[in-house]
Amino acid sequence: MIKLVINKGRIPIKLWTEKIEEGALKQAINLSNLPFAFSHIAIMPDVHEGFGMPIGAVAAFEDVLIPHAVGVDIGCGMHAIKTILTEIDKKSLQAIVKLIKGTIPVGFEKYKTAQNKDLMPRPKSKLNRSFICFREYDNALYSLGTLGGGNHFIEIQKGSDGFIWIMIHSGSRNLGKQIADHYNNIAKKLNKKAGYPIPPSWELAYLETNSLEGQAYLEEMHFAIEYAKSNRKLMANRIVDIFEMVLSKKDIVLKEYDVIHNYASYEKHFSKKVWVHRKGAIRAFEGDICIIPGSQGSKSYIATGKGNPDSFKSSSHGAGRVLSRHKARKNLSLTEEVKKLNKMGIIHSLKSKRDLDEAPSAYKDISEVINNQLDLIEPVVELTPLAVIKG
Repeated sequence: MIKLVINKGRIPIKLWTEKIEEGALKQAINLSNLPFAFSHIAIMPDVHEGFGMPIGAVAAFEDVLIPHAVGVDIGCGMHAIKTILTEIDKKSLQAIVKLIKGTIPVGFEKYKTAQNKDLMPRPKSKLNRSFICFREYDNALYSLGTLGGGNHFIEIQKGSDGFIWIMIHSGSRNLGKQIADHYNNIAKKLNKKAGYPIPPSWELAYLETNSLEGQAYLEEMHFAIEYAKSNRKLMANRIVDIFEMVLSKKDIVLKEYDVIHNYASYEKHFSKKVWVHRKGAIRAFEGDICIIPGSQGSKSYIATGKGNPDSFKSSSHGAGRVLSRHKARKNLSLTEEVKKLNKMGIIHSLKSKRDLDEAPSAYKDISEVINNQLDLIEPVVELTPLAVIKG
């Protein structure tokens, strides 16, 4: 439930946590002072400092779009697969992990050959040659079906429902970043020309939705969202193929879900149509499937939304960082973090000091995050990690 309400800007900030770092709070206050911000700013329990807008924040704007309130990894999200499997032995699990690592490129790696064009999203209109998705189209074909880096992961899990699950966290790769950077730069130039009073240091340049630039961004944003979904789906198909080959089984998929957490959507809230920007937050309308992952080594959740209007019908997208990448690498003990994961019997991806930015202790306690938002979601399945592949 709402833990704090802060009134330091033009509109209130409603927080589903009492713990918010100074940088993230400052960014939330900046959002609350925007002249077109609507009703209030909603801060989810996984909040941490981002670029321009905090990660784990939801803001609604009237007639404008803010590229940095969507984020650079447009359409980033979660893909979850419930399988028919109820058990998996360690030897098979190790074989599956090895094959996944040999099949799906991670980090900055991509495929050496272009992937099938039929898997690419269809633009709403013919791709304009000035569009970033036209410029990056061929390059994106080589990245389709790849994991990326940072906190992106593939995880094999055992559910409290008795079934084995597969979870994938990835986004629109370089395509989304190129689109975000391009339109943020356009927005900055247009805002400067128009005398936009908001300081450039806030990194919250906007585009009017009815402008040519705003409409172009919308089309490219939607393309990146669909590309990110196709990216996760291709990985999912290849991982399922590996499972079926190793286990000598067929048709192991029971259900599949895909949820995004970096996007803008035109929705009705408090009797007004507004552009809801969810950055590191997911839609949680009543009955929506919500996928909320923990950190490497902690539990994840499948939940359903409750449609709470105060959060713009949203919830957290994960555990959220408690340490920056730099601080995690500097302050955490590799020995201690590996010991935690080994004790749990997890096949993990923590191999060197540089991996500590994705160690369990770099993230918030997922159970606390879930408990702080039980008015937003209803947990349905608790997922315990068996094996983790990190980007």
